[in-house]
This record gives sequence, C-alpha cells and structure tokens, in this order.
Amino acid sequence: MHPQTLRQYDRLGLVSPSRAPGRGRRYSARDVAQLREVQRLSQEDGVNLAGIKRILELENHVAALGHRVDELEAELDVVRQQARRIFAAGMAGDIVATPRGQRPSAQRPPSQGSTALVVWRPDRSR
Repeated sequence: MHPQTLRQYDRLGLVSPSRAPGRGRRYSARDVAQLREVQRLSQEDGVNLAGIKRILELENHVAALGHRVDELEAELDVVRQQARRIFAAGMAGDIVATPRGQRPSAQRPPSQGSTALVVWRPDRSR
C-alpha cells in the first residue's frame, strides 16, 4: 500500500498502528490483517471508506457482544450449579442445605419444643 493511503486510514481510524520513538508507524499482524480487509472491501466490494469504518465498528461490537455472552454463560453455569442445592427448614426453624431427595434430620433440639406455626382459615363458603 502507498504510504499516503496508510496515513489516510490512520487519520480516519480504520487502522490504528502503534508508534515508534521517531513517530513512525508500527503495524502488528492484526493491523496488517485489518489493512487487507479494508483493501478487499474497498477494491472487491466497492465499499467507500465511511462504509468500511462502519463495518469495522459493527464487527468490533459483535466481537465484544460475543465475549459478553461467553461471560454471562459462565456466570449462568455458576448460578445453575448453586441452584442444584436444596434448602429446607430445620427442626429448630433454621435453614439447612440438604442433599436432593432427602429430608432434614427429624431430631428436635432437646431444649426446645415445637416451633411450628399453623394458620387456620375457616371455610366461609358454607
């Protein structure tokens, strides 16, 4: 590519190479791949530079959203693992974790009586 083309792409923000101490541009492998994509879009597909910039912005946005989806799926896996635990009210009124398919221990603490609460509602339909 012509140096003037590279400067224009840099000014437009299509490719942002790093700078050497003498202000020279340093292009990484990723920058070179992006330059090739800009050239392909421009020459083969006939997209103008503003359109290319928008396409690159959207591709970056899609990549960022893909990473966010991965993060949320990992977080959801953690929540699902935690949701597999079963909680029940123990005999002392406390909340205890119990294995799936089992009830909490039926032993009452020796110093306490029943802490059960019963709500009675008369049938008023008669």
